[in-house]
Amino acid sequence: MELIFMLVGAWLVFFIIISILSSIYVVKQQTVAIIERFGRYQMTATSGIHLRAPFGIDRIASRIQLRLLQSELVVETKTRDNVFVTLNVATQYRVNEANVTDAYYKLMRPEDQIKSYIEDALRSSVPKLTLDELFEKKDEIALEVQHQVAEEMSTYGYIIVKTLITRVEPDAEVKQSMNEINAAQRKRVAAQELAEADKIKIVTAAEAEAEKDRLHGVGIAQQRKAIVDGLAESIEELKASNVSLSEEEIMAILLTNQYLDTLNTFASKGNQTIFLPNSPDAVNDMRTQILSALQVKDRH
Repeated sequence: MELIFMLVGAWLVFFIIISILSSIYVVKQQTVAIIERFGRYQMTATSGIHLRAPFGIDRIASRIQLRLLQSELVVETKTRDNVFVTLNVATQYRVNEANVTDAYYKLMRPEDQIKSYIEDALRSSVPKLTLDELFEKKDEIALEVQHQVAEEMSTYGYIIVKTLITRVEPDAEVKQSMNEINAAQRKRVAAQELAEADKIKIVTAAEAEAEKDRLHGVGIAQQRKAIVDGLAESIEELKASNVSLSEEEIMAILLTNQYLDTLNTFASKGNQTIFLPNSPDAVNDMRTQILSALQVKDRH
């Protein structure tokens, strides 16, 4: 009899231990547990250690992550200028802690349904833009899609934190054509720049040559003026020295002296220049021409 009571007591202790162990459960941080009793929602257990009714009366229907999740998808659509593009989209979302029951009971496959909403929103927005506008406004489109999807998913207990268009990939032929167009434009700009540089070089060289000629002319004019002034001073000095020479004789002497100085200058530099005419009578001819020009000027 005592043996029977001992066995019953042992079984009773074992039953209690099993009951306690089956009643205890732990929920991790950033996780909640949906507890059902006989198939009906009972409570939402937050992180920590909890007790439940044993032997399947209460069961953990699901453990739901509260951390930020990310879903990635690829969407193919067409722009307003009939270019097919492939969009890589990343969506970051999480369960609303205040609406966990809707997140679990209203949606069977939340990630797939979020993708469907995003695809629908993108296929409504992208055809309104050209390919160039799509590249320029992809962030604006992502924000617009995020707002549309967030409004829809909020009724199911999900918060859309961020939607990103990470890549815009046109059709291969279109992409090649765009690269060729860009390359041609760059070559045209480069050719224009080179032509402009050559133009600047030519204009600068012409301006330099013109300035050189101008300065050369100024130099010759100043040289001639200095010669004339020197001759005039020499004539005045000879007149003032009371030398009994006429103006024609004085001019002949000065011109002869100038002629000899010029010959000496060329000879000292080793030049092979020949003066035409180069005879001494050429000085007299030069003098005669100069005096004739001066007399004509005086008459006028």
